Amino acid sequence: MKILAKLNFLLLKQDKKVLLLLLFFSILISIIETIGIGIIMPFISVASDFTKIDTNYYLAFFYHLFGFKTHLNFVVIFGILLIIFYIFRAILNLSYFYALNRFSQGRYHLLAYRLFENYMGMEYKNFIDKNSSHMAKNIINEANNLVQLISAVLFMMSEVFVLILIYSMLLYVNWKMTLLLTFFLGINVILLKIFISTKIKKAGIQREKFQQKFYEIIHKSFGNFKIIKLKSKDKEVLEQFNDASYGFALSNIKNQTLSQFPRLFLEMIGFSLVAIIVVYLVLKYHTDIKAALPVLMVFVVGLYRLMPSVNRIFSSYNQILFYNQALNIIHNELIYEPEELGDEKIELQKEIKLQNISFSYLQNKPILKDINLTIKKGEKIGIAGSSGSGKSTLIDIIIGLYKPEFGKIYIDKTLLNEQNIKNWRKKIGYIPQNIYLQDGNIAENVALSKEIDEKRVKKVLKQANILEFLEARHKGIYTEVGENGIKLSGGQKQRIAIARALYDNPEVLVLDEATSALDNEIEKKIMQEIYKIGKDKTLIIVAHRLSTLDGCDRIVELENGEIVEK
Repeated sequence: MKILAKLNFLLLKQDKKVLLLLLFFSILISIIETIGIGIIMPFISVASDFTKIDTNYYLAFFYHLFGFKTHLNFVVIFGILLIIFYIFRAILNLSYFYALNRFSQGRYHLLAYRLFENYMGMEYKNFIDKNSSHMAKNIINEANNLVQLISAVLFMMSEVFVLILIYSMLLYVNWKMTLLLTFFLGINVILLKIFISTKIKKAGIQREKFQQKFYEIIHKSFGNFKIIKLKSKDKEVLEQFNDASYGFALSNIKNQTLSQFPRLFLEMIGFSLVAIIVVYLVLKYHTDIKAALPVLMVFVVGLYRLMPSVNRIFSSYNQILFYNQALNIIHNELIYEPEELGDEKIELQKEIKLQNISFSYLQNKPILKDINLTIKKGEKIGIAGSSGSGKSTLIDIIIGLYKPEFGKIYIDKTLLNEQNIKNWRKKIGYIPQNIYLQDGNIAENVALSKEIDEKRVKKVLKQANILEFLEARHKGIYTEVGENGIKLSGGQKQRIAIARALYDNPEVLVLDEATSALDNEIEKKIMQEIYKIGKDKTLIIVAHRLSTLDGCDRIVELENGEIVEK
């Protein structure tokens, strides 16, 4: 029931309507399947003895209704209609499986998109607690695994109706023989559930664990490739990858092997029971079983169709167990609503005012304590302090990424809140300490958009004092940077980051220890350029070294989350 409740949460209203249609479709398929099995008995019966056309009420009715002249013609037409029926049955089944697969596979796009949307809409404070490799795994793999679970639920649903109707028909034909078969098959199904399903469920838990490790190793190995090569840690990393990859493969081997066992086992038991019944009848009556052949034929055909249904139900159940972790993961990831932020217009004409701001990541462990600070428009302000004093957190609050636990921020006299925060963020040009450049060209990394204004890109690169270098030695704004800017030096990456921050013509330019990784000479040169670029902007600079803040109008120093000096 927990599985159904979680699926109900994940599926949209439209999805549930489609499921209802598929349910009715599966009932129709079940009826067709039952007719397909039940109709073979009278055909074989009448084909083996033409006189039954006259003795059977229903056969005689159709014989006279359509005015058949001979019994032979009746049997031939009966056979032709039977062939047409089975062709129709095959087409209907194929259509149903197409609709089933279209629905289940179509959910992958929906689930992957909703996961990505949820991650992108997540509060920054929550996002930094996430592991990017785990999020990638959830979008790429777990969403697809959940589709496998949904497919298993749908297949189980369709086969249950087939099972009920065929079983009802077998009860009607010979309830004693049906109950005997049910007893033996039931015992074996219970044994399979106890010994096979538990192992498949365990394999599913191992699959998720090893696949998560798999992604983590790939992500950190590619991210630290240079260090790994330098320290000759290749072998150690490969051993870790081997363990995770082999563990993941082994869990899938167990699942796929054990999934085949019920089919083979149940078919063996089912048809062995039929053989036992035949032997029993022969020994009991000491003659052939010609009289019981039509009934026995129904059971043979019924079992031939029933066994796959029982196997599919059991296999679907095991698939649900194997991929249950995917359902738990995606349910937990989507249970939290993304933040809904407004874009109401907000204007900075005079000042940014922080009033009694306090913030903490963990309860009773404040990072900022009762901060009061006013930044005038056009002012160049430096924020200094030792590592861990709260500088970067203060910046993240000012630019609207963190929401203060206590206190308020005013832009002029307008309270900064969820209704106008997106508009405020658009006014910020942010240059971080750790710069991420995507694998593409300079223009793509500066614009961060499909639509690139080449003139604008060149203008900001010129302001960042790197355009001339790119055009002289590389391919200008279409110079490839490599993944995370691996083809560029630290100073060049810094200038690309400056150009990116300037591209949307921000009113406020924020540097969060942006030059701390550079040597003094390059840092001094870049800071001179930044002061020149930011002459008509409000400039907020966070730095360890006070020399970085020489061009500021004033410096605010933080210590243990409090302002100690202005």
